[in-house]
Amino acid sequence: MKRYSGFQLVKHALQHQENWQRMWRNPKPKSHYDIIVVGGGGHGLATAYYLAKLHNKTNIAVIEKGWLGGGNTGRNTTIVRSNYLWDEAAHLYEHAMKLWEGLSQDLNYNVMFSQRGVMNLGHNLQDMRDIQRRVNANRLNGIDGEVLDAQQCQEIVPIMNCGGSTRYPVLGASWQPRAGVARHDAVAWGYARAADALGVDIIQQCEVDDILIEDGAATGVSTRQHGVITADRIGCVTAGNSGVTAAMAGFKLPLESHPLQAFVSEPIKPILDTVVMSNAVHGYMSQSDKGDLVIGAGIDGYVGYGQRGSYPTIEHTAQAIMELFPVVSRVHMNRQWGGIVDTAPDACPIISATPVENLFFNCAWGTGGFKATPGSGHVFADMLAKGKANKMAKPFSMFRFHDGALIDEHGAAGVAH
Repeated sequence: MKRYSGFQLVKHALQHQENWQRMWRNPKPKSHYDIIVVGGGGHGLATAYYLAKLHNKTNIAVIEKGWLGGGNTGRNTTIVRSNYLWDEAAHLYEHAMKLWEGLSQDLNYNVMFSQRGVMNLGHNLQDMRDIQRRVNANRLNGIDGEVLDAQQCQEIVPIMNCGGSTRYPVLGASWQPRAGVARHDAVAWGYARAADALGVDIIQQCEVDDILIEDGAATGVSTRQHGVITADRIGCVTAGNSGVTAAMAGFKLPLESHPLQAFVSEPIKPILDTVVMSNAVHGYMSQSDKGDLVIGAGIDGYVGYGQRGSYPTIEHTAQAIMELFPVVSRVHMNRQWGGIVDTAPDACPIISATPVENLFFNCAWGTGGFKATPGSGHVFADMLAKGKANKMAKPFSMFRFHDGALIDEHGAAGVAH
């Protein structure tokens, strides 16, 4: 077997990335598009794909300041689930789940979606009551879910410490068998390739520095690399930078941007064939096909745009994981990173028209962004094509914070936001 030095591995990875970027055209932008999608992550690329495929909109540009999937899409922990509590959130995430189940076939690209199940642990009586409530609500919405006791948790995950001697003893869990994981960058590549094949212009390394507005309506964007590009409608899908993008258009969004930590271990032999999440200890873990243990945490308590992470959060997460899984205490951490997530006060997304005519935003997904990717793109494409929200997107208007029609998913979704 050929062995590579560290430098050669990095060089090989960069060449691999460049080869993928060459798979689609990198066109010179037109002066005018029917629709511009700002943001070339999973949600933006999915939006462009469904606009082209379902709404016959091909005069579309996706404008990305870096490379495709280089933001939050490539900085998450790959978990896909739909076991949310409130009807509005559950319907949206289940819509995404059904799209996930046929996504590789739809895109003709293997996104490595693996339905290995997701377990949300309960550590006290109130946790178990919340789990029972959420599972019952899921079943009423046609979403699969079960309530497990500690013994059933131990049978599914033999390496987990369910003996009751921990600070947070495992009393049981919710279990969604259809949930699982997917490969994050493959999702971006698959949507990009499929959108490109349908005629969408994907413009990388092109930063939007202003939203152009005339008589209260958005007319285009100003970019650093290609100057002014006009459009009939603009959809902004800029993840952790949505507040900055909104400021360009002269209004504020009700959200905060927080770092979200994650790290992976060195590759080891298979020991975990599902996903385990714990709200109480702020830790969750799965194992990738390469053997890495993929470990994540709740968002940091402070706001910021640094895609790095902080040592105290990493240390806290490692402590929680080692308490739940003592067998991993000597496994080395390979790398760590931080994504930037927008969070709204009710921990639900914003999919909405804005005070500026012809300008629409899709943001504030908190920790739920990756799992929603197909559903988010699907409903946002419908909004951009028709200029108004459909039944599924309507509850997620930014104006709900003015009207008081909140969807309080905060803490009810089985993980801390």
